Amino acid sequence: MTPAETPTGPKSLLAQRFRGFLPVVLDLETAGFNARTDALLEVSAVILNMDEQGTLYPEETHSFHIEPFEGANIEQSALDFIGVDLESPERDAWPEEIALPELFRQIRRAIKLHSCTRAIMVAHNAHFDLGFINAAVNRCGLKRNPFHPFSCMDTATLSGLAYGQTVLAKACQTAGIAFDNSAAHSAEYDAEKTAELFCGIVNRWRDLGGWPLMPLQTETDTPTDE
Repeated sequence: MTPAETPTGPKSLLAQRFRGFLPVVLDLETAGFNARTDALLEVSAVILNMDEQGTLYPEETHSFHIEPFEGANIEQSALDFIGVDLESPERDAWPEEIALPELFRQIRRAIKLHSCTRAIMVAHNAHFDLGFINAAVNRCGLKRNPFHPFSCMDTATLSGLAYGQTVLAKACQTAGIAFDNSAAHSAEYDAEKTAELFCGIVNRWRDLGGWPLMPLQTETDTPTDE
């Protein structure tokens, strides 16, 4: 079996690019900073795809408003910051034990479509989001979490390398991605902007010769007229 194949057939270009992992861009809004005690309020995931030229792009977004779990801590300052009204009749919130399995089902479908082994979370300050997802998975007793349990890709780090910026809004602006600060702190908006940022960095690296990996040229490799 070659590295570009799986037991069920050839890997997609996307699977080859990320060693069998499917990158899924995630953003959450929460009622605090403690993943074990504070409520998860919004979750949005952007599933990516790759064309025949190896260009990565956002394909579809799945978003849910989440009902705070029973006994959850809710910091009013967090609600004020993200602009969430838990009593709004238009919020259409789902219990996390229903929303997360539905989100995971969509992610597993994409994993299968691209012949990947599992998903890897991409997020801005990713370990924060991964911690909240893992806590919710444990709280709900979910058995089929598609995400790698501890590895993730952090666009704060990547944009620090690529653009010298670690704040999402500033990184997007430096990358030439329009960013509306009045729309920020919505999980869906931030997830979609993070996806644009991640795809831009990956595609720029490809354009610079970073993938497929090209061997470093040494002096002995330099063409001469002799």
